Amino acid sequence: MAVKINGFVVPENLMKLLSSMASNWGDVINKNMLKVVHLSGAMTNEVYRISWPTKRDDDNRTVLVRIYGEGVEIFFNRDEEIRTFECISKHGQGPRLLGRFPEGRVEEFIHSKTLSAHDLRDPETSALIAAKLREFHNLDIPGPKNVVLWDRMRNWLNEAKSLCSSEQANEFRINTLEEEIQTLEKELSQDFQEVRFCHNDLQYGNIMIGEETRSITIIDYEYASYNPVAYDLANHFCEMAANYHTETPHVLNYSLYPGSEERRRFAQIYLCSSGNQPSEAEIEQLVNDAEKYTLANHLFWGLWGIISSYVNNIEFDYMEYARQRFQQYWLRKPKLLGTSKVSINGD
Repeated sequence: MAVKINGFVVPENLMKLLSSMASNWGDVINKNMLKVVHLSGAMTNEVYRISWPTKRDDDNRTVLVRIYGEGVEIFFNRDEEIRTFECISKHGQGPRLLGRFPEGRVEEFIHSKTLSAHDLRDPETSALIAAKLREFHNLDIPGPKNVVLWDRMRNWLNEAKSLCSSEQANEFRINTLEEEIQTLEKELSQDFQEVRFCHNDLQYGNIMIGEETRSITIIDYEYASYNPVAYDLANHFCEMAANYHTETPHVLNYSLYPGSEERRRFAQIYLCSSGNQPSEAEIEQLVNDAEKYTLANHLFWGLWGIISSYVNNIEFDYMEYARQRFQQYWLRKPKLLGTSKVSINGD
Protein backbone atom coordinates (compact mmCIF):
# COMPACT_ATOMS: atom_id res chain seq x y z
CA MET A 1 0.00 0.00 0.00
CA ALA A 2 1.36 3.43 -1.00
CA VAL A 3 1.98 5.96 1.80
CA LYS A 4 1.67 9.75 1.46
CA ILE A 5 4.34 11.80 3.23
CA ASN A 6 4.59 15.58 2.85
CA GLY A 7 2.61 15.38 -0.38
CA PHE A 8 4.81 12.63 -1.83
CA VAL A 9 2.98 9.38 -2.55
CA VAL A 10 5.62 6.78 -1.66
CA PRO A 11 5.05 3.64 -3.79
CA GLU A 12 4.68 0.41 -1.83
CA ASN A 13 7.80 -1.13 -3.39
CA LEU A 14 9.84 1.92 -2.46
CA MET A 15 8.48 1.93 1.10
CA LYS A 16 9.57 -1.69 1.54
CA LEU A 17 13.02 -0.89 0.14
CA LEU A 18 13.46 2.13 2.40
CA SER A 19 12.28 0.18 5.47
CA SER A 20 14.75 -2.60 4.70
CA MET A 21 17.61 -0.13 4.29
CA ALA A 22 16.73 1.68 7.54
CA SER A 23 16.57 -1.61 9.44
CA ASN A 24 19.94 -2.75 8.08
CA TRP A 25 21.68 0.44 9.17
CA GLY A 26 20.82 -0.31 12.78
CA ASP A 27 21.08 3.29 14.04
CA VAL A 28 17.76 4.66 12.77
CA ILE A 29 15.41 5.51 15.66
CA ASN A 30 12.23 4.67 13.76
CA LYS A 31 12.30 3.36 10.20
CA ASN A 32 8.83 4.80 9.58
CA MET A 33 9.82 8.31 10.70
CA LEU A 34 10.77 9.61 7.24
CA LYS A 35 11.34 13.22 6.32
CA VAL A 36 10.70 13.88 2.63
CA VAL A 37 11.89 16.98 0.75
CA HIS A 38 11.17 17.53 -2.93
CA LEU A 39 14.23 18.83 -4.79
CA SER A 40 13.26 21.27 -7.52
CA GLY A 41 14.96 21.86 -10.85
CA ALA A 42 14.75 18.35 -12.33
CA MET A 43 13.03 18.13 -15.72
CA THR A 44 13.31 14.45 -16.60
CA ASN A 45 12.59 12.82 -13.22
CA GLU A 46 11.12 13.77 -9.84
CA VAL A 47 13.84 13.85 -7.17
CA TYR A 48 13.41 13.65 -3.38
CA ARG A 49 15.70 13.77 -0.35
CA ILE A 50 14.60 11.26 2.27
CA SER A 51 16.09 11.16 5.76
CA TRP A 52 15.64 9.45 9.12
CA PRO A 53 16.77 10.65 12.58
CA THR A 54 19.40 8.37 14.16
CA LYS A 55 20.57 7.55 17.66
CA ARG A 56 23.48 9.93 17.13
CA ASP A 57 22.72 13.55 18.03
CA ASP A 58 22.23 15.94 15.11
CA ASP A 59 22.88 13.21 12.57
CA ASN A 60 20.52 11.73 9.98
CA ARG A 61 20.61 8.89 7.50
CA THR A 62 19.86 10.42 4.11
CA VAL A 63 19.27 9.02 0.62
CA LEU A 64 18.17 10.44 -2.70
CA VAL A 65 15.12 8.93 -4.39
CA ARG A 66 14.64 9.36 -8.11
CA ILE A 67 11.15 8.75 -9.52
CA TYR A 68 11.40 8.21 -13.27
CA GLY A 69 9.47 10.66 -15.42
CA GLU A 70 6.65 9.29 -17.53
CA GLY A 71 7.50 8.50 -21.12
CA VAL A 72 11.20 9.35 -20.80
CA GLU A 73 12.19 5.91 -22.14
CA ILE A 74 11.80 7.62 -25.52
CA PHE A 75 14.99 9.54 -24.79
CA PHE A 76 17.29 6.80 -23.50
CA ASN A 77 17.47 3.15 -22.54
CA ARG A 78 16.95 2.92 -18.77
CA ASP A 79 18.90 -0.34 -18.40
CA GLU A 80 21.85 1.15 -20.25
CA GLU A 81 21.65 4.24 -18.05
CA ILE A 82 21.75 2.08 -14.91
CA ARG A 83 24.80 0.22 -16.24
CA THR A 84 26.48 3.55 -16.95
CA PHE A 85 25.56 4.80 -13.46
CA GLU A 86 27.11 1.72 -11.83
CA CYS A 87 30.21 1.87 -14.04
CA ILE A 88 30.83 5.54 -13.27
CA SER A 89 30.35 4.81 -9.57
CA LYS A 90 32.98 2.04 -9.73
CA HIS A 91 35.36 4.61 -11.21
CA GLY A 92 34.87 6.65 -8.04
CA GLN A 93 32.72 9.26 -9.75
CA GLY A 94 29.24 10.26 -8.63
CA PRO A 95 26.89 8.60 -6.12
CA ARG A 96 26.46 4.88 -5.45
CA LEU A 97 23.33 2.98 -6.46
CA LEU A 98 21.63 1.76 -3.26
CA GLY A 99 18.52 0.10 -4.64
CA ARG A 100 15.97 -0.12 -7.43
CA PHE A 101 12.19 -0.35 -7.56
CA PRO A 102 9.84 -0.35 -10.59
CA GLU A 103 9.16 3.40 -10.55
CA GLY A 104 12.70 4.56 -9.87
CA ARG A 105 15.83 4.05 -7.78
CA VAL A 106 17.54 5.02 -4.52
CA GLU A 107 20.97 6.65 -4.67
CA GLU A 108 23.62 7.69 -2.21
CA PHE A 109 22.97 11.27 -1.09
CA ILE A 110 26.03 13.40 -1.74
CA HIS A 111 26.52 15.95 1.01
CA SER A 112 27.69 18.69 -1.30
CA LYS A 113 26.14 21.87 -2.59
CA THR A 114 24.34 21.74 -5.93
CA LEU A 115 25.54 24.62 -8.07
CA SER A 116 23.31 27.56 -8.94
CA ALA A 117 23.04 29.29 -12.29
CA HIS A 118 25.22 32.08 -10.89
CA ASP A 119 27.95 29.63 -9.83
CA LEU A 120 28.67 28.66 -13.44
CA ARG A 121 29.95 32.19 -14.07
CA ASP A 122 32.38 32.24 -11.14
CA PRO A 123 35.87 31.92 -12.69
CA GLU A 124 37.22 29.70 -9.91
CA THR A 125 34.22 27.36 -10.00
CA SER A 126 34.23 27.31 -13.80
CA ALA A 127 37.90 26.27 -13.78
CA LEU A 128 37.07 23.38 -11.43
CA ILE A 129 34.23 22.30 -13.74
CA ALA A 130 36.50 22.41 -16.80
CA ALA A 131 39.10 20.20 -15.12
CA LYS A 132 36.45 17.78 -13.83
CA LEU A 133 34.82 17.56 -17.24
CA ARG A 134 38.15 16.49 -18.74
CA GLU A 135 38.43 13.83 -16.04
CA PHE A 136 34.90 12.66 -16.86
CA HIS A 137 35.73 12.49 -20.57
CA ASN A 138 38.72 10.29 -19.78
CA LEU A 139 36.51 7.57 -18.24
CA ASP A 140 36.66 4.34 -20.21
CA ILE A 141 33.01 3.29 -20.27
CA PRO A 142 32.41 -0.11 -21.92
CA GLY A 143 30.50 -0.26 -25.17
CA PRO A 144 30.84 1.01 -28.76
CA LYS A 145 32.76 4.28 -28.85
CA ASN A 146 30.78 5.72 -31.74
CA VAL A 147 29.18 9.18 -31.89
CA VAL A 148 25.57 8.80 -30.73
CA LEU A 149 24.39 12.37 -31.33
CA TRP A 150 23.15 12.21 -34.91
CA ASP A 151 21.24 8.93 -34.74
CA ARG A 152 19.68 9.97 -31.44
CA MET A 153 18.46 13.22 -32.99
CA ARG A 154 17.00 11.38 -35.97
CA ASN A 155 15.14 9.03 -33.63
CA TRP A 156 13.81 11.98 -31.64
CA LEU A 157 12.78 13.73 -34.85
CA ASN A 158 10.67 10.71 -35.80
CA GLU A 159 9.05 10.79 -32.36
CA ALA A 160 8.37 14.52 -32.63
CA LYS A 161 6.80 14.05 -36.06
CA SER A 162 4.43 11.42 -34.68
CA LEU A 163 3.37 13.64 -31.77
CA CYS A 164 3.17 17.14 -33.28
CA SER A 165 0.02 18.77 -34.50
CA SER A 166 0.17 20.11 -38.05
CA GLU A 167 0.35 23.65 -36.65
CA GLN A 168 3.33 22.76 -34.49
CA ALA A 169 4.99 20.90 -37.34
CA ASN A 170 4.74 24.05 -39.45
CA GLU A 171 5.95 26.32 -36.65
CA PHE A 172 9.02 24.20 -35.89
CA ARG A 173 9.71 23.39 -39.57
CA ILE A 174 9.66 19.72 -38.61
CA ASN A 175 9.78 18.53 -42.22
CA THR A 176 13.04 20.41 -42.83
CA LEU A 177 14.89 19.10 -39.78
CA GLU A 178 16.10 15.83 -41.31
CA GLU A 179 18.01 17.92 -43.84
CA GLU A 180 19.30 20.21 -41.07
CA ILE A 181 20.61 17.25 -39.08
CA GLN A 182 22.28 15.86 -42.20
CA THR A 183 23.90 19.23 -42.91
CA LEU A 184 25.19 19.57 -39.36
CA GLU A 185 26.59 16.04 -39.34
CA LYS A 186 28.43 16.72 -42.59
CA GLU A 187 29.72 20.16 -41.57
CA LEU A 188 30.69 19.36 -37.97
CA SER A 189 32.07 15.82 -38.18
CA GLN A 190 35.84 15.98 -38.54
CA ASP A 191 38.37 13.16 -38.69
CA PHE A 192 40.51 14.88 -36.05
CA GLN A 193 37.69 15.55 -33.57
CA GLU A 194 38.08 13.95 -30.17
CA VAL A 195 35.27 11.54 -29.27
CA ARG A 196 34.94 10.65 -25.59
CA PHE A 197 32.29 9.58 -23.12
CA CYS A 198 30.27 12.80 -22.70
CA HIS A 199 27.73 13.86 -20.11
CA ASN A 200 25.56 15.74 -22.67
CA ASP A 201 23.49 17.54 -20.00
CA LEU A 202 25.98 19.63 -18.03
CA GLN A 203 23.55 22.12 -16.52
CA TYR A 204 24.24 23.61 -13.09
CA GLY A 205 21.81 21.23 -11.34
CA ASN A 206 23.94 18.26 -12.42
CA ILE A 207 27.11 19.65 -10.85
CA MET A 208 27.87 19.51 -7.13
CA ILE A 209 30.72 21.03 -5.14
CA GLY A 210 32.12 20.16 -1.71
CA GLU A 211 31.82 23.29 0.39
CA GLU A 212 35.05 22.55 2.24
CA THR A 213 36.97 20.39 -0.24
CA ARG A 214 35.84 22.37 -3.32
CA SER A 215 35.79 19.05 -5.19
CA ILE A 216 33.38 18.79 -8.12
CA THR A 217 31.00 15.87 -8.64
CA ILE A 218 29.07 15.45 -11.90
CA ILE A 219 25.76 13.60 -11.46
CA ASP A 220 22.79 12.37 -13.55
CA TYR A 221 23.86 10.36 -16.58
CA GLU A 222 20.55 9.75 -18.39
CA TYR A 223 21.80 11.36 -21.60
CA ALA A 224 25.47 10.37 -21.30
CA SER A 225 27.05 8.68 -24.34
CA TYR A 226 30.07 8.83 -26.60
CA ASN A 227 30.13 12.11 -28.53
CA PRO A 228 32.58 14.79 -29.66
CA VAL A 229 33.99 16.60 -26.62
CA ALA A 230 33.27 19.91 -28.41
CA TYR A 231 29.56 19.05 -28.24
CA ASP A 232 29.76 18.62 -24.44
CA LEU A 233 31.45 22.00 -24.07
CA ALA A 234 28.80 23.55 -26.32
CA ASN A 235 26.08 22.05 -24.15
CA HIS A 236 27.64 23.51 -21.00
CA PHE A 237 27.97 26.95 -22.58
CA CYS A 238 24.32 26.91 -23.71
CA GLU A 239 23.20 25.98 -20.19
CA MET A 240 24.60 29.27 -18.91
CA ALA A 241 21.53 30.93 -20.47
CA ALA A 242 19.21 28.93 -18.18
CA ASN A 243 17.99 29.30 -14.62
CA TYR A 244 15.64 26.49 -13.65
CA HIS A 245 14.87 27.94 -10.21
CA THR A 246 12.80 30.96 -11.18
CA GLU A 247 9.06 31.45 -11.60
CA THR A 248 9.64 30.94 -15.34
CA PRO A 249 12.24 28.12 -15.40
CA HIS A 250 11.69 27.48 -19.12
CA VAL A 251 12.81 30.98 -20.13
CA LEU A 252 16.33 31.22 -21.55
CA ASN A 253 18.36 34.42 -21.47
CA TYR A 254 20.97 34.29 -24.20
CA SER A 255 22.47 37.59 -23.13
CA LEU A 256 24.07 35.40 -20.43
CA TYR A 257 25.74 33.14 -22.98
CA PRO A 258 29.51 33.24 -22.20
CA GLY A 259 31.61 35.65 -24.19
CA SER A 260 34.63 34.70 -26.26
CA GLU A 261 37.18 35.11 -23.46
CA GLU A 262 35.12 33.08 -21.03
CA ARG A 263 34.75 30.26 -23.55
CA ARG A 264 38.43 30.41 -24.38
CA ARG A 265 39.44 30.28 -20.70
CA PHE A 266 37.23 27.23 -20.14
CA ALA A 267 38.67 25.44 -23.19
CA GLN A 268 42.24 26.24 -22.16
CA ILE A 269 41.78 24.90 -18.61
CA TYR A 270 39.98 21.86 -19.99
CA LEU A 271 42.90 21.03 -22.32
CA CYS A 272 45.59 21.85 -19.75
CA SER A 273 44.07 19.57 -17.12
CA SER A 274 45.38 16.50 -18.94
CA GLY A 275 48.91 17.58 -18.09
CA ASN A 276 49.80 18.83 -21.56
CA GLN A 277 50.29 22.42 -22.61
CA PRO A 278 47.96 23.02 -25.58
CA SER A 279 48.99 25.29 -28.42
CA GLU A 280 47.03 28.42 -29.23
CA ALA A 281 45.80 26.67 -32.37
CA GLU A 282 44.44 23.74 -30.33
CA ILE A 283 42.60 26.05 -27.96
CA GLU A 284 41.16 28.06 -30.82
CA GLN A 285 40.10 24.92 -32.66
CA LEU A 286 38.20 23.61 -29.62
CA VAL A 287 36.47 26.96 -29.08
CA ASN A 288 35.50 27.16 -32.75
CA ASP A 289 34.22 23.58 -32.80
CA ALA A 290 32.24 24.05 -29.60
CA GLU A 291 30.63 27.18 -30.97
CA LYS A 292 29.45 25.34 -34.07
CA TYR A 293 28.20 22.43 -31.97
CA THR A 294 25.82 24.81 -30.19
CA LEU A 295 23.66 24.41 -33.31
CA ALA A 296 23.40 20.66 -32.76
CA ASN A 297 22.69 21.40 -29.13
CA HIS A 298 19.76 23.66 -29.97
CA LEU A 299 18.21 21.04 -32.26
CA PHE A 300 18.80 18.26 -29.72
CA TRP A 301 17.09 20.02 -26.82
CA GLY A 302 14.47 21.58 -29.07
CA LEU A 303 13.32 18.10 -30.12
CA TRP A 304 13.52 17.00 -26.47
CA GLY A 305 11.22 19.87 -25.51
CA ILE A 306 8.60 19.01 -28.13
CA ILE A 307 8.49 15.34 -27.10
CA SER A 308 8.56 16.11 -23.38
CA SER A 309 5.55 18.40 -23.71
CA TYR A 310 3.54 15.32 -24.72
CA VAL A 311 4.99 12.62 -22.46
CA ASN A 312 6.16 14.30 -19.23
CA ASN A 313 3.88 15.65 -16.50
CA ILE A 314 6.52 17.68 -14.66
CA GLU A 315 5.45 21.31 -14.32
CA PHE A 316 7.61 22.94 -16.98
CA ASP A 317 6.69 24.68 -20.24
CA TYR A 318 8.54 22.26 -22.50
CA MET A 319 6.97 23.60 -25.70
CA GLU A 320 8.05 27.17 -25.04
CA TYR A 321 11.50 25.89 -24.13
CA ALA A 322 11.64 24.08 -27.48
CA ARG A 323 10.50 27.24 -29.25
CA GLN A 324 13.42 29.19 -27.80
CA ARG A 325 15.96 26.54 -28.73
CA PHE A 326 14.77 26.45 -32.34
CA GLN A 327 14.76 30.25 -32.52
CA GLN A 328 18.41 30.26 -31.47
CA TYR A 329 19.23 27.60 -34.05
CA TRP A 330 17.83 29.60 -36.96
CA LEU A 331 19.28 32.82 -35.58
CA ARG A 332 22.83 31.50 -35.18
CA LYS A 333 23.07 29.13 -38.13
CA PRO A 334 23.93 31.75 -40.85
CA LYS A 335 26.90 33.06 -38.87
CA LEU A 336 28.21 29.73 -37.60
CA LEU A 337 27.92 27.80 -40.85
CA GLY A 338 28.36 30.73 -43.20
CA THR A 339 32.12 30.67 -42.81
CA SER A 340 34.56 27.88 -42.16
CA LYS A 341 35.85 29.47 -38.97
CA VAL A 342 34.42 31.35 -36.00
CA SER A 343 36.82 33.90 -34.57
CA ILE A 344 37.35 33.58 -30.82
CA ASN A 345 37.96 37.32 -30.72
CA GLY A 346 34.29 38.04 -31.36
CA ASP A 347 31.05 36.62 -30.01
